[in-house]
Amino acid sequence: MEKDTQRPENTKSLLRTDLSTAKTRARGLFLVAAFLSLVASIVLFFSGSENEGIFVGLWVPSILSLGALLAPSWRD
Repeated sequence: MEKDTQRPENTKSLLRTDLSTAKTRARGLFLVAAFLSLVASIVLFFSGSENEGIFVGLWVPSILSLGALLAPSWRD
């Protein structure tokens, strides 16, 4: 008794689509995190916590760099 293990012909395209969607979501998540960090930095800076605002502002390039490292935009 052999199991029928036939794959649909479009399995590769479905996998590629899922991977592409995951990469897009990951990039979007990193951009949202960087934007929120920037907004928090500006709010802190102008509310009187200048040192904390500068510290949080330094997170923005770090978040974007991490996003470029973990979710690169590869072309197929």
